[in-house]
Amino acid sequence: MFEVVGRSENTDALSKKQVSYWKEVFYRFSHNKLAVLGLFLLAIIAGFAIFAPIFSSYSYEQNVGLYNSAPSAANWFGTDDLARDIYVRAWEGARISLFIGITAAVIDLIIGVLWGSIAGLAGGRVDNIMMRIADVLTAIPYLLVVIILLVVMEPGLVPMIIALSITGWVNMARIVRSEVLKIKNQEYVLAARTLGANQWHIIKRHLIPNAMGAILVTMTMTIPSAIFTESFLSYLGLGVQAPLASWGTMASEGFKALQSAPWRLLFPAFLISITIFAFNAVGDGLRDALDPKLRK
Repeated sequence: MFEVVGRSENTDALSKKQVSYWKEVFYRFSHNKLAVLGLFLLAIIAGFAIFAPIFSSYSYEQNVGLYNSAPSAANWFGTDDLARDIYVRAWEGARISLFIGITAAVIDLIIGVLWGSIAGLAGGRVDNIMMRIADVLTAIPYLLVVIILLVVMEPGLVPMIIALSITGWVNMARIVRSEVLKIKNQEYVLAARTLGANQWHIIKRHLIPNAMGAILVTMTMTIPSAIFTESFLSYLGLGVQAPLASWGTMASEGFKALQSAPWRLLFPAFLISITIFAFNAVGDGLRDALDPKLRK
């Protein structure tokens, strides 16, 4: 009593395999030329930071015998006033600057996600108290807090990371709380509560995964901010101390010799700028890929 008819276009469309959300994000991100360029630049910078000092014949504190020499075949980025090879020091400095930026961002991620998730899920008085604490920390100038802490703890690698993380997590906490407030009344969260799931299970299983887009974008933007702050503070002499070198300390040393040896400032300043550009390009591309409605 039934006849087989030809497949319609609608039937073909329905029969196609569904593409997951994250595959769509990857597709949109991979078609953003600026974001792909940023990711490519970050891969190059990370590769040179890891391998360039290993394959160089010089160490970052070695005297090569040529003081303030211009870039050459022997010393690609030239040398400084202590006859140290700037090429090796620049990539050793990349390790320190990237380590500080990424570590500070990870600490901000952990504290901010936990703080924002708990505040948003608990609501009421708990939410009010936790966010007032965040407001107080936000009201204090960020750089002033970091500078005071570095003066008290003395400059160094670990004090720098601690100082950057003291109030850096507040922005992450606010964004995560906002996402949690949108999600916590969804049916699957209410169902989990009805089935007896505890708060930690709801945060770990439902809230954080569904807020992951905003978390990734915020973290991607936090890293360049931390790198710039570290460079600025190291430029002022509050960062890592000799014989270690970061891009900020190299820029500080290079500025003093700007007229006689401008390359000493040029290379660390260029690396700082290109790294911040690359992270921001990736962050913007990731944001647009996660939410196409934000595209201009």
